[in-house]
Amino acid sequence: MKSWIFIGILIALLGGAAYYYYSTTQTRIQGLVAANATLEANIVTLRNANQTNLDTIDKLQNEFTRVRENYERVSSEFQVIRSQNNELRERLSRHDLGALAEAKPGLIERAVNNATQDAARCFELMSGAPLNERELSATSSSEFNTECPWMMEELR
Repeated sequence: MKSWIFIGILIALLGGAAYYYYSTTQTRIQGLVAANATLEANIVTLRNANQTNLDTIDKLQNEFTRVRENYERVSSEFQVIRSQNNELRERLSRHDLGALAEAKPGLIERAVNNATQDAARCFELMSGAPLNERELSATSSSEFNTECPWMMEELR
């Protein structure tokens, strides 16, 4: 009979161990399922964030390209303006306007008035005014306008 009691206790211990193993395994599985759901939600969030980052990078690259093109355009326009300023500086440095104004005031007054009219016409043309007959029939840039001869090519 002692052997039956021993076998009974052994079976009870094995049953308890099996129940303990089953219970703890189920708890772990439920924890892993919950963790898996959280990980899947995190993966979706990260994929969305990644796509947003990729879209932002594309926009920034396009914006950088646009800014670079604008910079190059403005730089080339600035070079043109700089050369025009140098040309004007050379033209003005050839003459001593103060001495000429004292010696021939009428000549200087007429030259200044004509240059002022030409400069005002340059502003009109830059504002979109149509070309007049003299400007349309001009064969050289100096005939077109002495203050903004570079506009001849731009406006035709």
